[in-house]
Amino acid sequence: MSGQTIDIRELSHHDRGRQCSGGCRVAARNLRSKEINVANFSWRKAALVAAVVPMMALSACSSTGGKPADSGNAAGGGQAVSTPRMKVALITHAAAGDTFWDIVRKGAEEASAKDNVDLLYTSDPEAGRQAQLVQQAIDQKVDGIAVTLATPEALKDVLKKATDAGIPVVSLNAGEGVSTQLGAFTHFGSNEKLAGEAVGTRLAAQGFKHPVCVIQQQGHVGLEARCAGVKAKVPGTEILYVDGKDMTSVQSTATAKLQAAKDADVIIGLGAPITLTLLKSVPDASSSAKVASFDLNADLAQKIVDGSVLFTVDQQPWLQGYMSVDSLWQAKRGGFKLGGGQPVLTGPTIVDKSNASDVLKFAQQGVR
Repeated sequence: MSGQTIDIRELSHHDRGRQCSGGCRVAARNLRSKEINVANFSWRKAALVAAVVPMMALSACSSTGGKPADSGNAAGGGQAVSTPRMKVALITHAAAGDTFWDIVRKGAEEASAKDNVDLLYTSDPEAGRQAQLVQQAIDQKVDGIAVTLATPEALKDVLKKATDAGIPVVSLNAGEGVSTQLGAFTHFGSNEKLAGEAVGTRLAAQGFKHPVCVIQQQGHVGLEARCAGVKAKVPGTEILYVDGKDMTSVQSTATAKLQAAKDADVIIGLGAPITLTLLKSVPDASSSAKVASFDLNADLAQKIVDGSVLFTVDQQPWLQGYMSVDSLWQAKRGGFKLGGGQPVLTGPTIVDKSNASDVLKFAQQGVR
């Protein structure tokens, strides 16, 4: 065999039928066109080359081009569980364009990838239509329902149908005070009254006396509880109702309020998109009011870093979505029930200038 030439094209003929992207074909063709001149080449070495070279040719590309798909889940935590596929409905009162719910959904999707769950996500801010979405989930015979309880009275009857049908229910984000009465075995979210009191305590300590607390959905139990908590600590707090589905209206209504209420020294948004809009109202009204917030997204985190917003109270919505799905999987996996009949708190946690830079990197990833 001394001085014999081995043609790689002969060694890798079994790979010719594989389809690749353009870059992949070039890489494979270049490798296949090379010849290896080997002194004293043994057939065992030839067989080894035959096995390895096609793998090298394909290692830089997938069958559709680009980076090969990861074998693990979206969080990079390894492969999905081996338990049977299950179907979970996540039904929220999200309004279109509210980035808060993108974070909730991201957490739910990561848990679904890990838990081998088929996730059905739907939302509607109108209470009656949200109830219809719950009924649709029951009709689809899902294995679990995760639902927000912003308007619990509207969902009471349909959730009873779910539990009567043997479908386990968890609640998230809103309605922690009525969750168990409506049949949920646990709730994931912040204690909204406690969160409001945390804001009020901080504002009082900084000398603010006349906050304006802006509620973007009248009748939402969680939002009402937040402003009530602020008012409990700062009695001079006023409530302003706006239409959270129309940011132009939010801006004009808040501007008019600040122009009329000359003594307003801080205005509080109850969601990141609302707060970012209020930042425009303050100069529009030629007001000296400061801005504080509840909830978080990357843009709001940056405003805290920049000093445009005093602070926000984060309820960690990614955790709410993740834990809601994961707890339903745990219930099916082993009959596990988290919380011991009590809400599992994901907040409140304060984000201010002292820690906003650290939080910002996670907010930019869409998980804070």
